[in-house]
Amino acid sequence: MVQLDGFANSVARFNANSDRANLNCNRNPTNSNSSLGITYGSKVNNIMKTYNKLYEKICSMDNLILAFLKAKKGKSKEIYVINFKNNLEESLLTLQRELINQTYMPKPLKGFIIRDPKTRKIHASAFVDRIVHHAIVNIIEPIFEKIFIYDSYASRKDKGTHKAIERFKEFMRKVSKNGKLVKNALNNNMIEGYVLKADIRHYFEEVNHNILIKILRRKIDDAKTIQLINKVLKNFDSKVFGKGMPLGNLTSQFFANVYLNDLDYFVKHELKVKYYIRYVDDFVILHSSKKRLEYLKTKIEEFLKVYLELDLHLDKTQILPLRNGITFLGYRIFYHYTLMNKKNIKGIMKKVLLFKENKISKEDFNNSLKGWEGYSKWANSFNFSKTILRNYSNSSTTNIFY
Repeated sequence: MVQLDGFANSVARFNANSDRANLNCNRNPTNSNSSLGITYGSKVNNIMKTYNKLYEKICSMDNLILAFLKAKKGKSKEIYVINFKNNLEESLLTLQRELINQTYMPKPLKGFIIRDPKTRKIHASAFVDRIVHHAIVNIIEPIFEKIFIYDSYASRKDKGTHKAIERFKEFMRKVSKNGKLVKNALNNNMIEGYVLKADIRHYFEEVNHNILIKILRRKIDDAKTIQLINKVLKNFDSKVFGKGMPLGNLTSQFFANVYLNDLDYFVKHELKVKYYIRYVDDFVILHSSKKRLEYLKTKIEEFLKVYLELDLHLDKTQILPLRNGITFLGYRIFYHYTLMNKKNIKGIMKKVLLFKENKISKEDFNNSLKGWEGYSKWANSFNFSKTILRNYSNSSTTNIFY
């Protein structure tokens, strides 16, 4: 069994009130300790500091109004938003009273299936509950944002898929020593180096509520806030009691980052990995040595199982040579160019076919094209996108791409 005492010691060192614990993991990675993706703060101990009196901030009318504005974004024409807005003051005052009196109870989630192209079950919260989710995240997200590592890219301001792809390309250049080719390379993309590409098995279903609450308590010293978070977590009728978060909730996205922040610290601080990127439950580590990646994989597997009660997905976790191109976050990345994922290409072609057969509306088709633009512009896809427009565009979509 792999020994993990070192990580326990690291936690102890973080809990010590010393300069070594003064980490600010969200600053510019090019600073003095960039090899670990973290930088040292000068005075404030971000790991040790806890926060109280958060609940009154969550319940404040200013915060609830902001939460309402965020929750209705992109949904203003929905009847449930219109109804809530028609009695906005009364609705928010009622919600505020329920929160202050701790009588608030979330409504049952509504489940539905989406295929994009992966089949997933999404659970939608009632609109008033979405306001509560935003109210919680508004207050506690800034606390945790200070200690998230730089190279965590999901559901964070100024991050996202495309920033993660650019970071991957940067790491690819460094690991391959600016594109050094393997022996007998057949083309200039056949560079040296490897990547551990990993996926956590059934991540959202397996998040342990007790472990998550313990992690949150390291920073949140406020019983009422923790009780409210527990209500949100327990509102999901999962397969196993005390486990799981619903796909589709804002809180689930945020807590997903909080839960795996321990993994990030283990990888960056204890294993001292330089080239690590995480996007929700997908993560990659780049290195020049395949053997080293095998060692890191074993350590990470053990850490996830012991500390977070999670497992790597055996079929989706692989060590691959960079020379073959790496599929990551919907793209296939080579040293000199980036291609679109075949599944996404099939998806847009299916939309085109449905539109030609009058099975989807012009508005839906235009929305799909706009989404395609946001995706395809980050790949070497000019000719393919031009072909779509040449054959199937109409007056309202002519200038979507160019």
